Amino acid sequence: MLYDIFIDPFVQMYDMPDFFLQVLWEGFVAGILYALIALGFVLIFKASGVFNFAQGIMVVFAGLTLVGFHENGVPAYMALVLTVIVMGILAYGVERIVMRPLVNQPEIILLMATIGLTYFLVGFGEFVFGGEPKQMITEELGLPTGSTAFEIGERGLIILQHIDIAAAVIAVIMVTALGIFFNKTRIGRALRAVADDHQAALSVGISLNQIWAIVWFAAGLVALATGIMWGARSDVSFALEIVAFKALPVLILGGFTSIPGAIVGGLIIGFGEKIGELYWGGLVGGGIESWLAYIIALVFLLFRPQGLFGERIIERI
Repeated sequence: MLYDIFIDPFVQMYDMPDFFLQVLWEGFVAGILYALIALGFVLIFKASGVFNFAQGIMVVFAGLTLVGFHENGVPAYMALVLTVIVMGILAYGVERIVMRPLVNQPEIILLMATIGLTYFLVGFGEFVFGGEPKQMITEELGLPTGSTAFEIGERGLIILQHIDIAAAVIAVIMVTALGIFFNKTRIGRALRAVADDHQAALSVGISLNQIWAIVWFAAGLVALATGIMWGARSDVSFALEIVAFKALPVLILGGFTSIPGAIVGGLIIGFGEKIGELYWGGLVGGGIESWLAYIIALVFLLFRPQGLFGERIIERI
C-alpha cells in the first residue's frame, strides 16, 4: 500500500516521460486559465476590498452574449465588439445602481450585493439565451483548431491542442497588460488607493464612481476573454460558473490583491489537479480533480492565510 501511494507514481513518471509531460502541459493550460479567471476577482477586490461573487456568472454571461449575437446573424468580429459594449454597459449599470449607493458600507454588504447581482444575471441570462449549452464560435473568431504532435524519444508522443496554445498566449498577454496597468499608470495607482480607504481616496480628489466603473469594465473584459477560452475548450453553459469558482483556491494561494499571486496560484492548482488525478486519483476512487484544489487551499489557510504574495494584516484590539 505504501509503495502504491508514494513510489509507484514516480516510477510511472520515469517510465513514461512523454505521458508525464503531457500531464504537465494540460496542467499548465488549466492553471493559466484559472489564473485568468482569478484576475477578474483580483481587479474587483483591489478596487473595492470585496470578493466579487458575480465574476463566475460574468464569464458565462459574456460568452453567451457573444454566441447569442452571432446566432442572430451578426458577424463574429462585430459580435465581439458588441459584446465588449454590453460588458461596458453592465459595468456602468453595476457602478450606478449597485455600487454607488453602497460607498463606505461594510464589506459584507458589498459581498451580498455581488451575490444578488449573480442571481440577477443567472435569471436574465436564462431568459435571454436559454439554458442549453452553446458552441463557441472558435473558427469564426480566427482562433486556431487542430493539434500538433511532438515525438519524445523513440515511442513517446506529446499532443498540443492549438486552442490551448492560443489560450495560454492570450492569458499571458492579459496578465502582463494588467500588471503594467496597475503598477505603471495613474489609474492603477488610484485603484490601489481606493482599495485601501474609500473615504481617504475621495478626500484627495479620486472619483470613486469613475474608478469602480473602470474596474468593473476591466473585469468584464477579463470575463469575456475567459468565456471565449473556456468555451472554445468545451462549450458555453452555466456550468462554467462552477469552473470559475476554482479561482477561490487560486486566490487563497496567491493572495487576493496580487496579480503575480494569481498566476502562481493558478499554476499550482492546475498542475496539482492533473498530477493528483492521474497518479493518485485511483487510490480514492477517482474524481479528486473536482475537490483537490480546495484541500490545497485549506492547507494554505492553516499555515499562510494571507497567501504567498498577500500582505500580512495585523489588527490590534
